[in-house]
Amino acid sequence: MSSKTNNIVRTALAACVLLCCVVAFGQNPQLEEKLMALKQNQAANKQKLAQYTWTETETISIKGSVKDTKTYQVQMVNGQQQKTETNNQQASSGGGRQGRVKERVVEKKKSEFQEYGEQIGALAKQYTTPDPERLMQAKQAGTISLQPGGGAVALVIKNYVKPGDSVTLTIDPQSKQLQSINVSSYLSDPKDAVTISAQFGQLPDGTNHVTTTMVDGVSKQLTVNDVNSNYQKM
Repeated sequence: MSSKTNNIVRTALAACVLLCCVVAFGQNPQLEEKLMALKQNQAANKQKLAQYTWTETETISIKGSVKDTKTYQVQMVNGQQQKTETNNQQASSGGGRQGRVKERVVEKKKSEFQEYGEQIGALAKQYTTPDPERLMQAKQAGTISLQPGGGAVALVIKNYVKPGDSVTLTIDPQSKQLQSINVSSYLSDPKDAVTISAQFGQLPDGTNHVTTTMVDGVSKQLTVNDVNSNYQKM
């Protein structure tokens, strides 16, 4: 058999192995079950959350120093969160001329970081509310792996929102609800790394919701910490 023929045979065999792997993945009943349960729960929770209003406390820190703490009243409107600011506590720079100069420097710095903070916050929302369609696309692409263990089940997804990102969804095996989401992503450049960690909890009626979100813009050492509390039915 010639070298060219050997190469053709090897290529054909490799293609067959890959196809078999993809088919086997697509026929994984446990993975299918977890994804369908997650999809249904996300839809149900979205409807339940529409009955509530709650308080979100957002703390912005730069290099570990708190620069701003805002409080919002939140509710769902047409499937999207609508936030109304109720309080804003900015870090003080002290009194006197020196304090005022320092305050102007801080304000300038805050202005420079504001857009960046909004960008990483918007990125976090793409991950902390799993999109059922995107999950199904990831399943079809074969970029989801199921990792049971430790009393919970973890779905690890590669290339979920952006090429090269990684998302781990931890699901409670009993309630089939999300427990946590951990993300390694970036903005426009992979060097501008962003890490996201979200924890979930349940209200008395079983509604699943995000309790805390920590977003870390690594390159600028800017951290946004959101805490949700005081859920009240409207």
